[in-house]
Amino acid sequence: MIRSCIFPAVLSALAVLATGLSLSGAPPAPHYVGSQACVGCHADAAKAWEKSHHALAWTKANQTTVLGDFDGARFAQDGVWTQFNIEDGQHVIATEGPEGKERAYPVKGVAGIEPLQQYLLETAPGRLQAFDIAWDTEKKHWYHLYPGQDLKPGDGLHWTGPYKTWNARCADCHATGYEKNYDPKARRYTSTQAEIGVGCEACHGPGAAHLAWAEAPSRQPVGPGLTDKGFTIGFDPDSAETEIQQCAACHSRREPLGDASPVPGTPFHDAYNLALLREGLYHADGAILDEVFVYGSFLQSKMYEKGVRCSDCHEPHSAELKLEGNAICTQCHSPAGNPRFPSLRKAEYSDPAHHFHEPGAPGAQCRSCHMIERVYMGIDGRRDHSFRVPRPDLSVKIGTPNACTDCHADKGAEWAAAKVAQWFPDGRSGTPHYGETLHAGRTNTSPETRDKLLALARDTSEPAIVRATALDLLRRMVDASVLDETVPLLRDDSPLLRAAALRLFQAAPAERRLQAAAGLLDDPVRSVRLEAAKLLIGQPLGALSAAQRQAAQAVLADYQRTLFARADYPETQMQIAGVAMTLRNFGAAQGALKEALRMDPQLADAWLTLSRIQAALGQRDEALKTLERASRNVPDNGDIFHLLGALYAQQQAHQKAIEALERSLALAGSSPERLEMLALENLFAGNRGKAREYAGRLRDSYPGHQPSAPIRRLLKPN
Repeated sequence: MIRSCIFPAVLSALAVLATGLSLSGAPPAPHYVGSQACVGCHADAAKAWEKSHHALAWTKANQTTVLGDFDGARFAQDGVWTQFNIEDGQHVIATEGPEGKERAYPVKGVAGIEPLQQYLLETAPGRLQAFDIAWDTEKKHWYHLYPGQDLKPGDGLHWTGPYKTWNARCADCHATGYEKNYDPKARRYTSTQAEIGVGCEACHGPGAAHLAWAEAPSRQPVGPGLTDKGFTIGFDPDSAETEIQQCAACHSRREPLGDASPVPGTPFHDAYNLALLREGLYHADGAILDEVFVYGSFLQSKMYEKGVRCSDCHEPHSAELKLEGNAICTQCHSPAGNPRFPSLRKAEYSDPAHHFHEPGAPGAQCRSCHMIERVYMGIDGRRDHSFRVPRPDLSVKIGTPNACTDCHADKGAEWAAAKVAQWFPDGRSGTPHYGETLHAGRTNTSPETRDKLLALARDTSEPAIVRATALDLLRRMVDASVLDETVPLLRDDSPLLRAAALRLFQAAPAERRLQAAAGLLDDPVRSVRLEAAKLLIGQPLGALSAAQRQAAQAVLADYQRTLFARADYPETQMQIAGVAMTLRNFGAAQGALKEALRMDPQLADAWLTLSRIQAALGQRDEALKTLERASRNVPDNGDIFHLLGALYAQQQAHQKAIEALERSLALAGSSPERLEMLALENLFAGNRGKAREYAGRLRDSYPGHQPSAPIRRLLKPN
């Protein structure tokens, strides 16, 4: 198998593969006992929980749990028919499988309860896939989660592809005590869980020691890191952070660092890398765009800064809001205020003098203005938890959304900005906002933008996730002065800042990379130590002290474990390829890239990188075959056709080169390189008129470009 040679090759070069090292690197977890063991003593909490979205996040398929129409219902999407039946008392879905042929799949599990249900199908022993024709539990009909995409078997986003694998992408947040157990050599899952669904122990921790304590409360619980009642986590009434991080483990867009659900009480940044406010996930001002869940938004809010916690608004066992309508907000935002938050301005907010809408109208609801809603999975509305003040003036400047035009779509952002300025003449309209700087960082790399991003990264009055995002954007414009300005942030209080600062040093000279990494090898937060490990790959460690070398070996070993833990992710295979290339182990790099492409044939970067390695190693025929396959799998990527055209040109297959380069020009637009290559290939193919046409376009569009001698001759007057 490809995988069996990739990891030893890459990781022996890292010199960190330790005999007997466990995947988690942690001592065995305390024993889980199941939610039913809790019911006897905690009846009220259990009653609230048992019908909640947590309890029903994952259930077995039976006549009670399956809500969809399996009475011979049929559904067509992109020419593919799917039928839902009950056969011998079992729910069965007949549809197009991974080979493009119709197969009947027994339903192995149910995900969710409302407003939709998804069904889990087993495509290989142990591998569950989330089927993307779902049941709308409110309108009572089948619908496709991704209409219009026309996904075929073999596409990474097809329901049988790696991005829909329940074991890898979903199960850890829908189960209690989940272990993925992926074997990269056999490409097989033997996943286990203490309990399907989010049970009591998913939040409170394994319960065996607590049961022992309950039988003899005077006896001290035995086990490392346990509370006085035998739990792995203690919810401190005076500190919100433990609770928030425990909820964030699932309610966030993040990358796991292990292959199992972390034991409750594990700090968030020891178990995950949090997604920053990146393009495609968030708008430039931090408003939700893709399905990012809650944590990244909440970290931007004043409520988080002041110590508000999830359970202030959400009843943790039923997962319902504690109060209805505006009452959930006016428990603090009112003339009476809340003594827990003394800095909160006491005022009447649920009044037309504040919201300027008719009482009872949708616009009079706090959430309408301060928690914009976006719909995911076709019908599932999720609200932004950054609790932002509407800023239609930002919409005018940088194109971000605003709550006003969500409802008044026919009016436009300019109208909304004028209204808000009229209602709140002393409000925030026109005041600087970090979204403007992040927008600039996304759209240009000017010195002015660089300086603004640095200033934002250093501004301790702004949320840490915003400051870290500013550093992330600076990676496109790193120079010695940026690194100098970043050094103090390597010691920032926030692990998000320290990790982001380390990533900037990936572009630094070797000595500065080593210096930056060495200072954080003993950081108290695992995600930061792992970023330091990445800076050490391929680096000679002789300049480090003996203690630092020992720490370096430990963090490199831990980084190895994170790669193993995510070996079923195409994006992880890309990371492995990057490690291998850094170590100049090009055989291992090719193996990892091929494995990534086996999982997801639409990974354009993997095709391009693989072909470049092959060409650099003199394997030009292999490189050409790779790009020809790439052009069939990713027919809309201009870079692939550009490189394909260049390889055809090297083989003097001029007509093929012209066709590929013209396709690249149509897909990716004009560039000096494309126009010059097209002029040359047409010249070599005898198409002198066409060659002169492309040479003219090159001269007119890029007057500063210095063309080659044949192009200069073409451009001379006859």
